[in-house]
Amino acid sequence: MAKTLRLVVLQDLRLENRIIAIKKHKRVLLKISGEGFCSESSSVIDIPKCDLIAKEISSARAAGVEIAVVVGGGNIIRGSKLSQSGVERTRADQLGMIATSINAIVLQDSLEKLKIPTKVLSAIEIQGIVEPYTIHKCRSFLEKGFIVVLAGGTGSPYFTTDTAAALRAIEIGADAFLKGTKVDGVYSDDPIVNPKAKKYNRLEYMEALNNKLNVMDATAISLSMENKLPIVVFNLRKKNNIYKAIIGSKIGTYVGCDK
Repeated sequence: MAKTLRLVVLQDLRLENRIIAIKKHKRVLLKISGEGFCSESSSVIDIPKCDLIAKEISSARAAGVEIAVVVGGGNIIRGSKLSQSGVERTRADQLGMIATSINAIVLQDSLEKLKIPTKVLSAIEIQGIVEPYTIHKCRSFLEKGFIVVLAGGTGSPYFTTDTAAALRAIEIGADAFLKGTKVDGVYSDDPIVNPKAKKYNRLEYMEALNNKLNVMDATAISLSMENKLPIVVFNLRKKNNIYKAIIGSKIGTYVGCDK
């Protein structure tokens, strides 16, 4: 009898967590930088790390949240740095866009190993490998329960993948823009260099812009502010943080309108 009661309670708790998740965030945009696919000491794609990311995304999906993921490609090629080496800037950025597709396909593979239906859509078409992105197609896949991994940035040079993430979040009607980083939020200074740096739990958009807090580039913040898109900056490397961020738990730094 006690065992049966315990099972019922656990089932009720799981149902409650699912309902809370749906109520807090129905659809989110998760941004994973290129370095998120690697170990801390290497720029080589770390498959076990990608598999762990996939497991957390899968758990959040099971809680009832629709998830789109924008991936960076800086672990492979960063267009702005490549252009400094002598490659023409537009071409360098295009190579960076192609690099994001590599990370996207790796993440798709990790998710599909868990039997999670996944689609990669790219702002730049690579025929026979990834499908071209359209807003309608992305929304349709999300509504059908797919995880949608978005590659290719905005498809245009000179724009960061953070700006691409803000743009895609707005286009698909996401409830939040979740940016995974290597630190646990936004600080007054680089906490890795300056241990006395102050962490902000909450910021308004203009605070982040005026104080140049390096949350992300100004275009991404301005776009989010104009469309009242909440941003959550959190530590991607800490276990279960991706799951927590996606279902709407208080984590990292919230950037948005003052409530």
